[in-house]
Amino acid sequence: MITSFSTVFFCYWLFLAVTFKFSWFLRGEHMIERDEALQLLKKYLKNEKHTQHSLAVEAIMREMARMSHEDEELWGLTGLLHDIDYGYTEDTPEKHTMIAAQILEGLLPQEGIEAIQAHNYKHTGRLPINALDRALVAADAVSGLVIATALIIPSKKLADVKPETLLNKYKDKTFAARCERKRIELCADTGFELEQFLQISLTALQKIADKLDM
Repeated sequence: MITSFSTVFFCYWLFLAVTFKFSWFLRGEHMIERDEALQLLKKYLKNEKHTQHSLAVEAIMREMARMSHEDEELWGLTGLLHDIDYGYTEDTPEKHTMIAAQILEGLLPQEGIEAIQAHNYKHTGRLPINALDRALVAADAVSGLVIATALIIPSKKLADVKPETLLNKYKDKTFAARCERKRIELCADTGFELEQFLQISLTALQKIADKLDM
């Protein structure tokens, strides 16, 4: 029975992997490998804190993709590369993600590039309209909330953050006010209830706490 289940699970995983990859092929699109993507990110993003933020968003996006049976590589790389041009556009937010789109052309499927542009919708005018777009907006915002919550506890360790503490800090609109709650609430449009999304995000960051120095 276990062997049979394992075989079915493997076949299902293989089917998803082939389906996603083949869909890119049919559209004539290429997707950069993860190691190459990280090298590219570090080439353009020199601030270590910004790189850690990108890793945090990637981790949340991958966790969301796994739980909702989406394309984990596409979602993960979209999260990893979403701020690749931030070092050049920090003082010109209207250009943020526009330069990224040029950098990533031919390296990320168009839907990933469009999601990156949509996470800066206040300046690009491209609204987040699908699950990938909205997942990125929500993950970008919630990552900051999780990190801010960890920083106020004595140990400053993600492992010591409790889900109820994170929820309480979410409800306190004066806490980490730049982590816009309306952006976090877009998780509902990707199939996740708020408390579930907060738990998913916390778990995702706890798994990579060493990379975040937390």
